[in-house]
Amino acid sequence: MVRYALAVVTAILLAVPAAAGGQDSKSAELAKQFAQLLDQKKMDSFAAADGQNAGVFVAALYYPGTELLVVSAKHFNPQVLTEKLAAKNYQEIYAELNAGAVAGSKLLVMDTFADGLVAKPVNASAPDSVDGTTAMTFDGNWKKAKQTEEEYMKAFQTADTAYAHALEILIAKLKSGS
Repeated sequence: MVRYALAVVTAILLAVPAAAGGQDSKSAELAKQFAQLLDQKKMDSFAAADGQNAGVFVAALYYPGTELLVVSAKHFNPQVLTEKLAAKNYQEIYAELNAGAVAGSKLLVMDTFADGLVAKPVNASAPDSVDGTTAMTFDGNWKKAKQTEEEYMKAFQTADTAYAHALEILIAKLKSGS
């Protein structure tokens, strides 16, 4: 009985660090779903207005099997983007959001392999990165970023949540056909 209890406690203790260090990515499934939709529709870019935030737009450039670039920002002239959206000039919207974002409103995600953000890439895979109010490369090296592991993972979760929100907007609009 003691041996069984010890085995159970050991299993629990070994599982806790694995769960704590896990990479629960909200964006992983969404990025794969969005990439699949783009592949099905034979598209390499898409954009949409954020219906919850006036003047905010989201745009994506997709390089199949390589990278998904997503930018979300409030634009200084939303009417211009609304017109480009109506004309389906998605790449132009992407460029406009990168160049004409209202200060402090831009989030740019560089999702290597279009598989969602990964906090700690394995086997020296190319890291994902985000640029916004702060820039962050998710290469698993929080010491290089002069952070604690906790700070690094908090930054990852914040970026991942924002990225997931942007992907949800894009997916909903792409599915609705509008």
